[in-house]
Amino acid sequence: MTEVHVPAGDVRLDGDLSEPARARGIVVFAHGSGSGRHSPRNRRVAASLAERGFGTLLFDLLTPEEELSDLRTAHLRFNVPLLAGRLGQVVTWLRREGCPTAAGCPVGLFGASTGAAAALVAAASCPDDVAAVVSRGGRPDLAAHALGAVRAPTLLIVGGRDLEVLSLNERSLDRMDPAGGHELTVVPGAGHLFEEPGALREVSRLAGEWFSANVRE
Repeated sequence: MTEVHVPAGDVRLDGDLSEPARARGIVVFAHGSGSGRHSPRNRRVAASLAERGFGTLLFDLLTPEEELSDLRTAHLRFNVPLLAGRLGQVVTWLRREGCPTAAGCPVGLFGASTGAAAALVAAASCPDDVAAVVSRGGRPDLAAHALGAVRAPTLLIVGGRDLEVLSLNERSLDRMDPAGGHELTVVPGAGHLFEEPGALREVSRLAGEWFSANVRE
């Protein structure tokens, strides 16, 4: 894994890039509110994807200074336009110059919580650069204005005990184009953070199968 510093507008974002010798695709992770590239849940999913031959990029959506400010005010973690804009810039950087593996390589997005909203907005804004999206316990309702424009096949994964978020995901799926092949999958017995035994392993399996089917040349 290589530490990278990704230009995104007037800031540089810290990230960890993993490049298999012959990657079948690259999956970019967008973390949820109050989290970062060191999220143990996202790293477990990333490790599972690496076993399937995918490259991964986990990066911080905020700079260290912004993180400190957001801890006090929480004014950035729900700023979906800002987060989506940065995610789109990261995808552009990755495909154009970020790593040799990504040149011409399909890109998938994996978003958690508010990061899923950013991933959906970025996918709608960059339809030619994003091949598929997976949301874990996401808040697609925060991307309501963009849902109808998402062309990349999207898998919404929600815990069966996360009832409020499940309802938000169901309503969001109804707003997406049914021709896009989007799906909602419920992990029985899982809560919002998928901390129950076997829950995150199931998320990894579902994400791996979705990206394997949709992130390809």
